[in-house]
Amino acid sequence: MLDPKQCVLFSGGATGTEQFFGAQAEAWGIEEVNYSFEGHQIERRRGVRVLTSEELALKDVSLTYVSKLMGREFTRAPLFRKVLQSICWQVSSGQEVVVVGTIQPDNTVKGGTGWGAEFAKICNKPLLVFDQERNDWFTWTQDEWTQTTDPVLTHTRFTATGTRFLEANGRKAIADLFARSFAR
Repeated sequence: MLDPKQCVLFSGGATGTEQFFGAQAEAWGIEEVNYSFEGHQIERRRGVRVLTSEELALKDVSLTYVSKLMGREFTRAPLFRKVLQSICWQVSSGQEVVVVGTIQPDNTVKGGTGWGAEFAKICNKPLLVFDQERNDWFTWTQDEWTQTTDPVLTHTRFTATGTRFLEANGRKAIADLFARSFAR
């Protein structure tokens, strides 16, 4: 089990999954860093780290590349680009990545959340996904998802992102993950 006082959660503070992860981190006494940028709407105010335009540009990503990689079209709006850039900061900062969402048949995770999972794969970071529709945990191993039972966090610096539409089973999965991973 990990000592919560030695841990840091990296996230984005958005409604849903990130908000709930942040609340759990705070309850467990875990440091929290929520990457944001000017004009970004977030729910978590604890540990906010506002990225400058220059810092965001360091994590710039081609929207054409992201769309092709994930097999869907994404908006070209400047706000969306900044969201993708801030997700890159989150994933780069953690030693492992946890996502709550839905794994699709093409092995990507649904929505903008999927970029966090794909970037974790690209960075070769341990990746854990709770699929709300299947009500189960999965890890990414080489080129496929493997179902896993009762996973635990194994690194002191971890990233969490996911759907804004967090359901009761997703909240329970996150709370149980914390209970299994951290010593009181």
